Amino acid sequence: MRCLLAEDDEQLAEWLVKALLTQGVLADWEERGLLAVNRVLHDDYDALLLDLGLPDIDGSEVLRRIRAAGSTLPVIILTARDDLAERVSLLHIGADDFMMKPFAVAELEARLSALLRRRAGHAQGIFRCGSLTYHQHGQRFELAGAPLHLSPREHALLRLLIQRAGDPLSKAQILSRLVGDDKDLNPEAVEVMVYRLRRKLQASDTSIQTIRGLGYVLEAANG
Repeated sequence: MRCLLAEDDEQLAEWLVKALLTQGVLADWEERGLLAVNRVLHDDYDALLLDLGLPDIDGSEVLRRIRAAGSTLPVIILTARDDLAERVSLLHIGADDFMMKPFAVAELEARLSALLRRRAGHAQGIFRCGSLTYHQHGQRFELAGAPLHLSPREHALLRLLIQRAGDPLSKAQILSRLVGDDKDLNPEAVEVMVYRLRRKLQASDTSIQTIRGLGYVLEAANG
């Protein structure tokens, strides 16, 4: 999962970026509202973590601008303000959830995951593509009802593909979402993982296709 964090407190932001990484969330940090708007509209993120007290334009204006531009990116507001009228106003503008400061990073990660599942229509944490099934709560794959044994790298890549089934992902997008300290993780490593996954899926109705110019996509033979 890759998120943008819009937060003007440098110390808090640096801590949060590191803490989210331990939860498997890769967060880019931006401290100014106008730059956050630009990055949301021109980069590829799964969610926006938005502080309200930004130095140039505040968080509510950031939210207004990205929604006015047509962005449907999930947004979680990070705030120390406990103001019901403000929360209602932000929900009407397009906020998806709120986290009151201070908060536990594990809860923030859980809220992010739940929000993305709801957006994708997978509220129970179960993702399917043909006979391939991923159970998010148990962190396990099944193929035609049988356990599918994968290496940690293969598991991370296939999880990403099934969560975005039907949506092509480039090597750069894949690398930006595979969080870890693996120094050997590079475009060539992605090719090797795709090759190995294709072999493990070859007898099934689910496959990883290459779409020229776009990247890899997980598809079922029956559509």
